[in-house]
This record gives sequence, structure tokens and C-alpha cells, in this order.
Amino acid sequence: MQNKRLLSLDILRGLTIILMIIVNDPGSWSNVYAPLLHAEWNGITPTDYIFPCFLFIVGVSIVLSMKKQYESGKSRYELMKKVLWRAQKIYAVGIFLWVWPNFNFEGIRWVGVLPRIAFVYLACALLFLYASRKTQWYFGISVILGYWLVMAYIPIPGIGFPDLNVPEKNWAHFIDHLILPGRLWQETWDPEGIFSTLPAIVSGLIGMWAGYILLQKDELKNRLNQLFFYGFILLFLGDFMQWFFPFNKNLWSSSFTLFMGGVGMLSLASFTFFFDLKQNQYKFKFAHAFGVNSITAYSLSGLLSVVFYSSDWLGISLNDEFMSFCNQVGLSLKLGSLIYALLYLIILWIPIQILFKNKIYIKL
Repeated sequence: MQNKRLLSLDILRGLTIILMIIVNDPGSWSNVYAPLLHAEWNGITPTDYIFPCFLFIVGVSIVLSMKKQYESGKSRYELMKKVLWRAQKIYAVGIFLWVWPNFNFEGIRWVGVLPRIAFVYLACALLFLYASRKTQWYFGISVILGYWLVMAYIPIPGIGFPDLNVPEKNWAHFIDHLILPGRLWQETWDPEGIFSTLPAIVSGLIGMWAGYILLQKDELKNRLNQLFFYGFILLFLGDFMQWFFPFNKNLWSSSFTLFMGGVGMLSLASFTFFFDLKQNQYKFKFAHAFGVNSITAYSLSGLLSVVFYSSDWLGISLNDEFMSFCNQVGLSLKLGSLIYALLYLIILWIPIQILFKNKIYIKL
């Protein structure tokens, strides 16, 4: 188990990417079912579970992969060079997708989903390589508590005391507006901004904690019991903390971080029980294919959007034409929008499945 690739982890990662694509690529943003939208501010929707679960998986993968490489004889320096190179590649792909296809660098968004993945991966990997587990714990707890205290109680220059119910009255908004160059997703602040990346790193650290549990030399059933136990503890802590610091994906609030860490642990434990312990015959091949080439699949969805969501190349906008057809035949526009996202997912699956069948794994 210690050296064996976890099927459950690949499938869970694949499901998060599949859900990301469905959420990010509807037929029309004007016609989307509410559960497929992020919470506007405080609160959570099913869609808000996706990204933190992916960052949790990043943390798990760091421990399982690097432990194996370290034991094979690679030095910390060698691993650090690989980490730095991979983080740069993921970040560069994120920036490339933003400027694609016109390559207009004016108003570029320097942060985003892939840049956040790059930052979380870099920070967690370096903590794995150069910090003890106790130090990692202290760092995570300090960020959770420190972020809450700063966001809730420290006065903001020119604004006064924070108001966590108002997007423009918190430290994350202030720092993004003050420091971040280029375009911000919400004009004056960004949900993947600078300050909120700190608790996002803790999402990765919780994943690393789960990875350490999986590597224990104990029966798999006992390790899964630990994941279930700590997962419920994190759910409780997050739910308790939301009374002081509300669930908020945009701010990546401390309560949100803890609660989603619990969701990640419970999901990993459930999937590992179903796929690895019980060795279930139904392997979820569709999700597995996306899981082993997750960043590639996500990047491909961004590249092909110019064909399926723009009239620049084909002269017509395929999504607009599809939605017009749905309207003409009397199909619910929200259902039509979801169907278009599912069709887009199937189209993306074709090259991803070809890579999977040929055992080609592109590790950005």
C-alpha cells in the first residue's frame, strides 16, 4: 500500500476536474442551476466544495509521491528543483490560458485557479521537504487562527474595522487592491488573491496530514478509521468556527478551510474503502482517465473554449447556437445549458481517453 498508486486518489481527483469543467463551461451563464454556481459571498453551495477538495488532493499526492522518491535515493535538493520547475509550469499555463487566444497582455490576471494550485503545491512541497510534521502543524494552526483574527478584528487603513458581510471591507480586498497588478476578477478584489492563498495552503496541508495517515504501517482499515474520525472532527470545528468567521470561499475563510478539509478526508476515506480496500470491480474509468491527467484536462478545456464559446474561429458561437436551438424546441434553458456542458465534457474526454489508453501521463 505504501508504494502502490491509490486508485481512489486518481478517481477522486478526476471527479473534481470533471465537476470543474461542468461548472466552468455551461451553455449560458444566464441559465445555470443554482447548485452549479458559487455562493455570491457568505455561505456555500455544492460548487464551492470542488476546488478545496482538489487542493486537498494536491497535499495528499505530495506526501505519497515525494516520500516514494525520497526513499528511492533522490536528495532534497533534487526534489526541490523538480518542485520549483513544476510550480513554474503550472503557473505559466494559467497565465497562458488567460491571454489565449489574442495574447493581449493588457489587463492580465496574474492570479487564478492554476496559479493558486501552483502556489499551494509549491508551499506544501517545500514544507514537506524542509519542515518537520510538528512545524507543519504549527504553521497550519497559526494560519487558521491568525487569518481569522486579522480578518475579523484588525482595523483596515482608510476603512476601519472589517465587516465580513461586505466584500470591500476586509483585508483580502485591501491587499489585493493595493498590491495585485493587472486585472482582478471582481474589479477591486480577487477570490484567488494574495492574502486568501494563505488558508488555501492549509487546505493542502490537511491533505498532507491525510497522506501521512495513509503511509502508516497499519492495516488499511485502521488508517481509514483515522481518516473518518479526523474528517468528522474537522467538519465539527469548521461548523463551530463559522459562527465567528462565516463560510466564504471568496475569502477562503478559516471555517471554510477546516470544513472542506473534513469533506476531503471523508471523501478520501470513502473512496479508498470502496476502490482500494474492497477492490470494487467498477473502476470509474471515465473519472480515472481525467484523474491521471487532471491539469492537462483542465488546461485543454480552457484551450478549446475559443472554439466552443467564441465566434472568432468558426464564425459562429456554438454555445449560442445550441441555446437558441433549445429555446426553439421548448427545452428548459437551464437544462439545455447543463446538457451543453456535459457534451463539452464528452468532447474533452476523447483526447484524455486516448492518453489514458496509451498510458501517457502528462505531468505539468
